[in-house]
Amino acid sequence: MRRRWPVPLLLWPLLAGAALPAAARPLQPPEQAPTPPAPEAPLTLAEAGHLLALDARTVLLAPLRWDARGWERAGLVTLGIGAVALADRSVRDRELRDHSRTADDVARIAEPLGSQDTFAVLGGFYLGGLLSGDARARDVGFDGAVSILLAGGVVSPILKEIAGRSRPRQTAKTFDFHPFSGSASFSSGHATQAFAAASVIATSYDSKWVGAASYGVATLVGFARVHHQAHFASDVAAGAAIGTAVGRTVVLTNRRERRGHAMAIVPTRGPRDQPGFLLVASF
Repeated sequence: MRRRWPVPLLLWPLLAGAALPAAARPLQPPEQAPTPPAPEAPLTLAEAGHLLALDARTVLLAPLRWDARGWERAGLVTLGIGAVALADRSVRDRELRDHSRTADDVARIAEPLGSQDTFAVLGGFYLGGLLSGDARARDVGFDGAVSILLAGGVVSPILKEIAGRSRPRQTAKTFDFHPFSGSASFSSGHATQAFAAASVIATSYDSKWVGAASYGVATLVGFARVHHQAHFASDVAAGAAIGTAVGRTVVLTNRRERRGHAMAIVPTRGPRDQPGFLLVASF
């Protein structure tokens, strides 16, 4: 939501000018109230297709553009998922053994937020932004849908097929991998979708409370999948990493693209005080 300045603050320059002596103020014709900027128009079909193609290319080809730091981050995330995998057995056994009505209710309510309810939330953002003229809310709806499409519809299914990990309810083992067998535990699709939406919302709004609430709900979705013996904890960790990375990438890519390219000529002076001009470009 765009910040609206309070009316007294907007009137402060007028009140300050009125306090000057009449002789100190030049006579000026009355000014008309400034015309508010026109709201940004929703994306056309062609613009939406362009952003979708750009996002797909950026996300799916990202490893080809990673530098040493990028590969280092990927390695650290992989090590983190591996560390969580060491606790897979104890976490699964605890969830099998310890049940409570509260945990069951939380899991039951949270789990749909990693599937159909995610689209309801993002649809609410887009529709609300459309009706109110809030471009950022519309962007959240669009970017969230694209992130889910790429993370939950492309990246996670490919990883599931390659890994072929059996679900907790299907095996007594915790490292039961059969590539291309059709087993689809690694990574969690629900967690991927929930964290993709959460990262889009958190990246689009500066509020720490919004980020905490978004990621908190996504974490509950991951808990629900472990609680229902649908995934191991490391499956959820992998889904969270994929969803977060894709969601942030989509938001930042589309933000730059929406801003477009701008250029300006700025007067400047050289090292010997000679006049000149500087061409400034933003991308």
